[in-house]
Amino acid sequence: MGVEIIGKQIASMRKEKGIKQEEIANYVGVSAQAVSKWENGGIPDTELLPKIADFFGVSIDSLFGRNITDYSDLRSALIKKICDTPHDERFKLVFNYCWDMERALMPHGDGIEKCSIEDYEKGIGTDEQHYSSVMQNDGFTRMGIANRSQYFLIVPDPQSTDDAYFHGIDYPAFFKDISDVDFWNACVYLNKRDYQKAFTTALFINKLGIDAEKTGEILSKLKKYKMVYSAQIEMDDEIQTVYHFIPTPSFIALLIFSREIIEKPEIFSYYNGDRDTPYIK
Repeated sequence: MGVEIIGKQIASMRKEKGIKQEEIANYVGVSAQAVSKWENGGIPDTELLPKIADFFGVSIDSLFGRNITDYSDLRSALIKKICDTPHDERFKLVFNYCWDMERALMPHGDGIEKCSIEDYEKGIGTDEQHYSSVMQNDGFTRMGIANRSQYFLIVPDPQSTDDAYFHGIDYPAFFKDISDVDFWNACVYLNKRDYQKAFTTALFINKLGIDAEKTGEILSKLKKYKMVYSAQIEMDDEIQTVYHFIPTPSFIALLIFSREIIEKPEIFSYYNGDRDTPYIK
């Protein structure tokens, strides 16, 4: 297979992603006519190959139509790619990699249509939420693809679900606490507020419309779950107690998955339910 395959690979990848020749040209630093020439049998200069490969997010080997069979340094290459990506684009890049891994876990994953998250989002409404899930005996995944709430969860099956899920955890007490409307409202309010600002009991009394006794009860529960900590400061010639909120993404995860229990997902882009063992063993 000669070097002329490079132009065919560029044309194929460009059309697959719906990219114009001008976009490649601007990224690489050549004219659109040069890209057209490559696709019609021309050959890019050797020093341009790394940039062309970076543009498509593939290896230089892929430009020659070669399948990579040596994955020994794949992790290092992946880490470098993420680190070299502008900071404000990293989460988008990593989420696309999660999307690729999700499809690869599906049976016959190589045959699944290749498209980016951005491509997928264009095909559905801004208020829609599509899902994907792989449920096999060695673990499961759950993915919110677009657009309302995006996330990726992968859970390899633990050796013992008793140790992983139940050891030392009083779930009924937690759900009893969180079912208290005032406690729930306090959690939501604190997650909306600038967590770097300290507060006193007056905040809950004024903002949540609860009395001092209920405020003390809520703060006691928040401290129990290490969601707040208190400190003593001197103010107006007397010692006062102030509180600091400690945000955790686990609360957002709780919202995401509670919603999926309340409103069962119905639209799955990819779904594999080969699992025939219980989740709790």
